[in-house]
Amino acid sequence: MTSAEAAPVDIVVLVSGSGTLLQALIDAAEDPAYGVRIAAVGADRPCVGIERAERAGIETFVLEVGDFATREEWDGALTDRVARHDPALVVSAGFLKLVGATFLGRFGGRYLNSHNALLPAFPGIHGPRDALDYGVKLAGATLFVVDEGVDTGAIVAQCAVPVLDDDTVDSLTERIKEAERPQLVDYVGRLAREGFAVEGRRVRLGG
Repeated sequence: MTSAEAAPVDIVVLVSGSGTLLQALIDAAEDPAYGVRIAAVGADRPCVGIERAERAGIETFVLEVGDFATREEWDGALTDRVARHDPALVVSAGFLKLVGATFLGRFGGRYLNSHNALLPAFPGIHGPRDALDYGVKLAGATLFVVDEGVDTGAIVAQCAVPVLDDDTVDSLTERIKEAERPQLVDYVGRLAREGFAVEGRRVRLGG
């Protein structure tokens, strides 16, 4: 069986918002040569990303933190729901909730997140704003393997985006997204097809 004929690798994608990163993955997965099947899309709230997945015929689920007595119960429910699909990778594509120990215990080492800053600079939810406030000349996006910290995991890939003199938070955010989408698509496909290993702070493809 050739690589083009091999069964696709199942992934689960988690979203919270508009789902533009998700849409890039949906579009890429339409090509059998990409080697990835999106088995399900989950969210922590009703959102446009879930609507995109439904239009594409992908199974969806929504688990809101407020529907559970504790954050730990929510984390356990999220873990169980994702585990139903036995994914090789779980991809946070704009998922705005931090997962807990149960989730990382099950999916640690294969849970990826795309962040709109050049880590380790500007972690957290305001990467482009913080980059502008600091006055940097280069912003960008980082794909990394999630660990117990906030945007502290081993880095898979990064792309740089120049900061323009007239940039606003919105304009910089949008140009970062334009670079972030192809990077995410490229590396999710490569990680799925080739495998990878996390060795300390380094991620090596073909692992």
